[in-house]
This record gives sequence, structure tokens and C-alpha cells, in this order.
Amino acid sequence: SLSVPVLNMLLNELLCISKVPPGTKHVDVDLSSLPPTTAMAILLYNRWAIRTIVQSSFPVKQVKPGPPQLNVMNQMQQEKELTENILKVLKEQAADSILVLEGALKLNKDLYVHTIRTLDLLAMEPGMVNGETESSTAGLKISAEEIQCQVCYDLGAIYFQQGSTNAAVHEKAKEKFFKTKELIAKNGSSSLHFTIDEERLAGYCQACEVLTSSSDDASQQATPYSQIHSCMKSGNYQDLVKIFLEDNLTLSLPEQFRQSVLRELFQKAQQGNDALDEVCLKVCVCNTVCDVLQGRTIDIQFCQLFLKPSKEKIDFLLEVCAGSINLENASEALKRKMAAFLKNLCLSMEDLQFVFMISSHELFIKLLKHDERKLLIDQMRKRSPRINLCTKPVTSFYDIPASASVNIGQLEHQLILSVDPWRIRQILIELHGMTSERQFWTISNKWEVPNVYGNVILGIKDSLTRDLVYILMAKGLHCCAIKDFVHAKQLFAACLELVTEFSPKLRQVMLNEMLLLDIYTHEAGPGVSGERPPSDLISRVRGYLEMRVPDIPLRQVIAEECVAFLLNWCENEYLTMQVPLPLVQTNPYVKLGQLLAATCKELPGPKESRRTAKDLWEVVVQICSVSNQHKRGNDGRVSLIKHRESTLGIMYRYVFLKLFLKMEPLVLTTILSLFVKLHNVREDIVNDIAAEHISIWPSSIPNLQSVDFEAVAITVKELVSYALTINANNHFWLIIQADIYFATNQYSAALHYYLQAGAVCSDFFNKMVPPDVYTDQVIKRMIKCCSLLNCHTQVAILCQFLREVDYKTAFKALQEQNSHDAMDSYYEYIWDVTILEYLTYLHHKRGETDKRQIAIKAIGQTELNASNPEEVLQLAAQRRKKKFLQAMAKLYF
Repeated sequence: SLSVPVLNMLLNELLCISKVPPGTKHVDVDLSSLPPTTAMAILLYNRWAIRTIVQSSFPVKQVKPGPPQLNVMNQMQQEKELTENILKVLKEQAADSILVLEGALKLNKDLYVHTIRTLDLLAMEPGMVNGETESSTAGLKISAEEIQCQVCYDLGAIYFQQGSTNAAVHEKAKEKFFKTKELIAKNGSSSLHFTIDEERLAGYCQACEVLTSSSDDASQQATPYSQIHSCMKSGNYQDLVKIFLEDNLTLSLPEQFRQSVLRELFQKAQQGNDALDEVCLKVCVCNTVCDVLQGRTIDIQFCQLFLKPSKEKIDFLLEVCAGSINLENASEALKRKMAAFLKNLCLSMEDLQFVFMISSHELFIKLLKHDERKLLIDQMRKRSPRINLCTKPVTSFYDIPASASVNIGQLEHQLILSVDPWRIRQILIELHGMTSERQFWTISNKWEVPNVYGNVILGIKDSLTRDLVYILMAKGLHCCAIKDFVHAKQLFAACLELVTEFSPKLRQVMLNEMLLLDIYTHEAGPGVSGERPPSDLISRVRGYLEMRVPDIPLRQVIAEECVAFLLNWCENEYLTMQVPLPLVQTNPYVKLGQLLAATCKELPGPKESRRTAKDLWEVVVQICSVSNQHKRGNDGRVSLIKHRESTLGIMYRYVFLKLFLKMEPLVLTTILSLFVKLHNVREDIVNDIAAEHISIWPSSIPNLQSVDFEAVAITVKELVSYALTINANNHFWLIIQADIYFATNQYSAALHYYLQAGAVCSDFFNKMVPPDVYTDQVIKRMIKCCSLLNCHTQVAILCQFLREVDYKTAFKALQEQNSHDAMDSYYEYIWDVTILEYLTYLHHKRGETDKRQIAIKAIGQTELNASNPEEVLQLAAQRRKKKFLQAMAKLYF
């Protein structure tokens, strides 16, 4: 962090005190004949010289000066001039410094660097300690390999910089960087005496691989990056697609790199190379399947390419899907992602022939269980009565023959694998017949029963019954967790039948678990297509909430799911009017559900919903509040301690958030708007986030200090992320996501989501974006994003989108000369004649003849003539808006 002049002074002092003869050129000195500390001082100086030269070649962002202060400016100017003079000298001596460092690589001996102790000794009695400081044991020992590692890295950096004018020097850089990698691997990256940025080193190595033309084909094709670079250069697109397909298994290429390759291909295709259309499609499919496997949202380009599917497109897509997942080693989460993608693809297809191609594919049959396929086919049949898809029967889960002669180990193995309740019972009877000493519920560490139930079950005196109840429940809960609801129901039913005989407490526990299972089954089945739950299930949910049986162990998740279930199926009448008052007072979930139901029920009329909204607001504010405690420290001063999770509210914030990560869109929108308003209470208007129904909430909080606004901001982000997984095309949610990025200074990401919000509600800008989506506030934020990204021409164009054109901002933007956008190629999107006239004047003033002609040509369009009817002028503006927004979308998507 020290400036160049200061470091130069310090290192020269070190050379002086280390007995380097003044006026001697370092390149003329034999390092091997010098004392270790002297050689090290020379090395340090020349390494710093090389690093400073390299550092000075990097572009530096200019800091905007504050108010002018004469003395500060003079000081800065002096330092700048001094730095430039030193750099000039260092660059003149660069060749010598390189020779010194190359010579150091041949030393191959340990050196010593001065420490505070040796410097103090030198200062006190130079004569007496001369011998010690010049001996091989004075100072801090630096091993030869550590020195070589540092020197190789610095030499590699300077050779790489010089390679821009001399391609052969890149070979030297490559050699040095590869040597550095070898030494780091040998010594370990946690060495005490050197710290090398391994990510930057890897980048250097990668660049050298690409830039040098190695005669060894194997080394040149060592990485996917160099292979892709080679394919793009030679036009070998078949191998390019193959690399992308192979990478879908390893997932080594970053998302941004994949997207950049696709953008380059699209650009080449748009320039008239029609043969690339198929390559673009194939690379886009590979990228989309990669996104699916990594849990990212599907890109809009894939949706556009599959608007008109064909047999060839579907065949290739299925080939990529099958080649991107190894079913034997893939995790359950990965399989579920791929299954959901194929399922959604079927539901989005209109042509039944294509649906059949997907649903009859081997991968589809392996990934989706028989019940899921049957459910999907039922949904397709409802959509079209003529559809007739074949389904393959699923074989029985396990078919393990019973045998009295098997040993205990084999029986235990069968017990772990089986999900047939009667087979489990038979195996346990056989095991207990062989030995009475074992507790068979402990044989698998995967069998987990909640502690609240475990205490009751392990209290059963008969060991066979205890094992059977525990194992049946553990297996049932596991099947429920992996959505194997058929086997879960069989296991729970058998367990219920067993415990009914001797334990009313466990009977109620099993009834509660079966209720939760039925809720899950409905939500994953008929509920997906919007079918209402049967009245019997709704009655059982109400019954559970109103249950007043003493001493029954209860799981928190069941109460959560019951309230979420009633809210999701709009049982607002029951929650607001019929739920018993004692239940509201004792069950926090019911209280929260009642407030939410009342708010959602009255949502269409904002004035009427103010009272219930205020009650809900107060509850949520309390949940997000923190308790403050004063604590006296060791020094006697009082410090203020904030406890992040406060018990002031009716439940903890993480429990509250978990409850909402399963809600239907209306409830989610309501609670999201509440948190957005809470977030905005503290923020200034510049960073306000927009949301639906935001006006129903109070505008202030009595005690701002008590609210944990950091937690509120995190909650908003988590709620929006979840909301976009439910519906990635909800423009209100996309605007909220964009506002969040805007408030956190991530302007490129903010523009991506602002543009996506406009695209989804205007058929990719082919229709007009509704004014309640692109409000003046949204347009102003897009303008600020473009301005801070130095895209000043885009700023001027967006100024036209406002209800009243902002000429001041547009003119100021056009005066900027360091615009990072396409500048004059954007003039065709400007429809405001005043802005075009100003552009013509500006280019004339600067003597930019070519750009002035482009601006004049844009003004000369007949449709922009001020004498035209209003309808013609509006159509001209609308056409330019559409083309500009589509161009922006291609830039930021």
C-alpha cells in the first residue's frame, strides 16, 4: 500500500545497509560471491522494479477529484511527477533487472533477509556485528526453492507484458509460469515466505497456452479453453459442440464463458453465415441443460429457439440430456432437476408427436417414477382427450425371498433395503428368534425419527414391537422426504394399525403424520394442476389445528404445513371468521395465518385492508426486531450488544421465512410487498424498491433502532429468489430483483432484470411494455445504470422513454466522449428530433463528419417529419423503442 517513491527510498536504504557498493550496476555483480543478506537485498530491489513496471502497465480507473484544495493538489502533482521519473529509470534498467533475476535462478542456494534484530545490531555497533550479519546464519532464512518460485513468477509477468510486441517472448513467460506452478505444488501453497495469487497465476498459464503455438498437440489441447479457441479460429464447429457436451458432465467451464461463446456465434450467424444457425441451436441446448443441472433459470434464447420445435431439435435435446447426466453416480437432487426439466418440456409442447418422443425416451422413463409419469399423462389427457401415451410398468421395489437359513448379517441387509411393511415384520421376527440381545432399530444410521417421537417409541417395553414401530416410522419419513408417497402411506398405515392396539398417544402421532403425508401427496399431485383438495382433507387440517389432546408429541412442521395449506387453498373464511379464539392466542402459526388471510381477502380495496394490514405489519416488525442489552466491558465502558435472533416476536425469523418458502403467489406477493416496505422505511428514496400493494402498509416505525434491517434485506432477497423459482416470468418480481441489484450498485445485473421484466410482458418487446411496468422511476434507474456503466448513448435514448423527455440529462450524456456503447450505431433508435439536431450540432462542432452524416440521415427519415399525423409519429417512436429494447436485451441477457 506504500507509494512508489516511498518504496524506492526504503529499498535503496536496504541496499546501502546491506553493503551493496554504491554506483555499481547490479548486473555486473556476481551474486554467488556476495554475503547472503547482500544478495537478497539486490534480489528484492530488482524484483520490486520488475513488479512496478508490470503494475504500471495495468489500466487504472481515474478517481473523480473532490473539491479543489491547493496544497493537496500540489502534493499529489509532486508525487505523480516523482513516480513518473522513477518509472522512467526502472524501465530503462528493465533489461538489467531481468538479467539479475535470471542469474538468481542459477544460484540454487539459500539466502537470508535482514530482520529487525539484525538491523538493530547494525545500528548499534556496526563494527562488532559485521561478521554476524554477513555470515550464513544471520537474519531470516529463505530457501532456494522459495526464492526461485518468487523470481520465476516475476520474470513470467514481465515476459508476458513484453510478449504483446514480441510473440516469441510468450514462450519464455509460459516456461516461467509453469515452473512457478511446479514449485508451488512441490512446496505447498501455504509457504511462510511467499504468497502468490494462484488464480492470477492460473490465468497467466491459460493465456500462455492459448497465445503460444506449441508443437506438442497434446499440451496445446490440454484445456477446454484452448480447444474452444482453436475450434472457433478454424471453424471446426462439430468439435466445438462436442466439447460443450462433454463439459456438461464435468461442469468446468464458467457460465459467463459459455454465454460469451454463444454470443459470438450468434453474431457471426447474424452477419450472414446461415450454416451457423444449427451450431447456435446446439450450443444453446448444451448451455441450457448445464443451467438446468446447476439450478439456474432457463435462458430466453432457448425459449425463442424452441418456439417452433422439430424432430431434429428434440432428438438433439434428448441426446444432450442423456449425455449430461451419469445416472449411476448422479445425486438425487441432480436427477430431480433433470426430471422436472423434461416434465415441464412435455407440458409446454403443443404437438403430441414431440411429447411422445420425450415421454418414451429411456432417460425420461428412468428419471420419472411410474406415479409421476401416470400423473403427467393424466394432465396431458385433460388438455387433449385424444392423447394416448404408453407407460411402462415399474417393477416391484424389492423382491427379496424369505429364508430361515440366512444368517443375521444377510437379514439385516434385507431389513435395511426393504420398504414392504409385512416383509419388515417377518425379518424382525426371524432376527429376534435368532438373538434377543440386539437392538435392531440401531443397525442403520440413516434411520432417523424426530426426538419428540423417539422418546415415546423407545419407551415401549417389548423389544420386537419397539424395533418394528421405530423402523416403520423412520422408513415412512424417509420415503416421504424423497416423495415416494405410495410406500410412505403403506408404512404409516402398518404402523398405525400396530400402535392402535396399545398406545393412544402413538396412534394420534401416526394420524398427524398421515395428515402431513396426505397434504404433501395432494400438493405434489392434483394440487399442481390447480385441483382443490377434498373437503375431508380440509376438515382434517382444521381438526389438527383445533386438537386439544394433552401430552401428544407434536412436530412444528405439521402446524406450519397446515396453515400454509389453508392459505394456499384460500380458506380465508375459516382463518378469519371460524377459527377458535384460544387457538389464535396459543398457536403463532394460526395467528399469522389469520392476519395474512384477512389482508389477502381484503386486498382489492386498499382502504378497507389498512386495519388488518397494520396488525400484520406490527407482528412482522416484532419478528424482525432485535433485543438490545447493555454490557459493561473490562475497561468499564458500557457497550451495546445486539442479539440477531430476538424472542420478542411470535416466532423466530428463520421459522417465519421457512413458512413462506412454500406459499402460493398471492400470499407470497403480499408478504413480499410488506418486507419491501419495511426495507424502504429506512432507505432513502434513491434506493427504494417497488412492489405491488405497497401502499397498504404503514409508512413509519416508532423505534427504527430496534429493527434488524440487515435481516430484512436478506429476507427480501430470499423471498424474491424463491418467488422467481415459482414463476420466472412475473414482471413485478423481476422488477423487485432489479431494484435490489440497483440498491446494491450491481448495475449490469439490474439492467438484465429490468429488461427481462419488460420482455416477459411484451412478447420480447413485440408489443408495448405496459406503463405500470416501465414507470418513470424504472426508466430513470435504467438511465442511471447505463450512465454508471459509461453507456452514454443508451442514456440519451432512454431519456426519450420518460413521460416528459429529459433533455438536460440526454444532452449532458451525449457530450461525454468516452462512451462504452456502440454510439453512432444507436442513432437509428432516436425519434426525438431535438436530440438528433443537438447531435448534428455536436459532431459539427467537434469536426466529426462521418458521425454528423449518420445523425443527419436519422433526422431525414420521413416518418419523423413534425407535420406527420400524431399516429404516424407514435408508430415511429414505438418501432424504435421495440428495436432498441431488443438490442439492449441481446446485450444484457
